[in-house]
Amino acid sequence: MTAGPIDSSREARPQVGVLPMRRTPEGGTEVLLVTSRETRRWVIPKGWPMKGRKPFEAAAQEAYEEAGVVGRVGKQPIGFYLYEKRLKNRDAVLCQVKVFPLEVRKQLKKFPERGQRDARWFTPSEAADMVIEAGLAGLIRAAGNRDPKRKG
Repeated sequence: MTAGPIDSSREARPQVGVLPMRRTPEGGTEVLLVTSRETRRWVIPKGWPMKGRKPFEAAAQEAYEEAGVVGRVGKQPIGFYLYEKRLKNRDAVLCQVKVFPLEVRKQLKKFPERGQRDARWFTPSEAADMVIEAGLAGLIRAAGNRDPKRKG
């Protein structure tokens, strides 16, 4: 399945997301992806901004709700990407996702969307190959080359 060209002249709706990362015992980096609920494609935890929360706080909340991961979230985004979100009424809206790095400290067994999504750890290059959004793949590849413990 490939994504068609995105018409970036349309107004994009803002979303926030995290790129959950952890160090392997060998010193490598792994990235956590989750499946979307509708199409079951591999994505990062993301959602709409939350009133009263800073963007990085809302992104960390999405990581908890969708993947059960908690840790240290960077206050500055590592980048953004565009994608088309299908709404319940079948319309599609263009979304711009600001992506914050998340150094995962703990993966919980119980969390709000458990059982609704699959979650799996990948190497950055595997994760980049699993997502269909080219912009997200680029962010994942770039993040694989940075140290998740670096202050973001």
